[in-house]
Amino acid sequence: MKKALITWGGWNGHEPEQTSAIFAEILRTEGFNVTVSDSLLPLEDPKFMQSQDLVVPVWTMAAISREQESGLLTAIRQGTGCAGWHGGMADSFRANVEYQFMVGGQFICHPGGIIDYEVNIASDDAIVAGLNDFSMKSEQYFMHVDPSNEVLATTTFSGEHWGIDWVEGVEMPVCWKKRYGSGKVFYSSLGHVASDFDVPEAKEIMKRGMLWSTR
Repeated sequence: MKKALITWGGWNGHEPEQTSAIFAEILRTEGFNVTVSDSLLPLEDPKFMQSQDLVVPVWTMAAISREQESGLLTAIRQGTGCAGWHGGMADSFRANVEYQFMVGGQFICHPGGIIDYEVNIASDDAIVAGLNDFSMKSEQYFMHVDPSNEVLATTTFSGEHWGIDWVEGVEMPVCWKKRYGSGKVFYSSLGHVASDFDVPEAKEIMKRGMLWSTR
C-alpha cells in the first residue's frame, strides 16, 4: 500500500484543513495509507519520511526549521514524491530558497484578487490529457517560475487590475511537473479555497498530479 503524508497549517485564509481533507479522501479512495498532520514535526523523522511515497505540504506563509526543511528535501531527493496547490505549496517558507527551488516557483501577486480567468491546457501529458480549457473565478497567480519546469497549463494576464498594466498578455504557468533529485514534483496554482475544487478540471488535475508524483 502506498503511503502519503499531508501536512497542513499556516494562514487559515487558504483553508488548509478543508483542502487537505478533500485530497486525503481522494488518496484513500486510490488505496493510499494517508497520514494527515497539522504539524511539521513528522518531517524531522528520517525513517518516517523515507517510508512515505508522497508528501503534500499545505503551509501558506509559515516558517520551517532547518531540520524540518532538510527532512522534507532529503526525502524528495531520495525519491518521495511531492505535490501541492496554490499558496499552500508555493507561498510557503518564504525565507527558504532551496524549498522554492524544489517547488519550481514562488507566488508574487494576484492582480485583481478574486477574478474570472481562463486556464489553457498546454500539453498532451497524461496529467491533463482529455481536458479542455476551463474557467476559474479565483486568484490568478503571478509567479516567478523555474524555466526548466514542464508546463502543463497556463493562464494569460489582462493587465486590467491594480494598475499592473505591464503584465498584459503575459502567459503564466498554472501547473507543472519537474524532478528534484530522484523525486517527482507536481504543482498547481489552483485552489485558493476548498470550493475552487468544485471545478472538476481543477480537482482532476490535482488528483492526477498527486498520483504521477507518487514514488
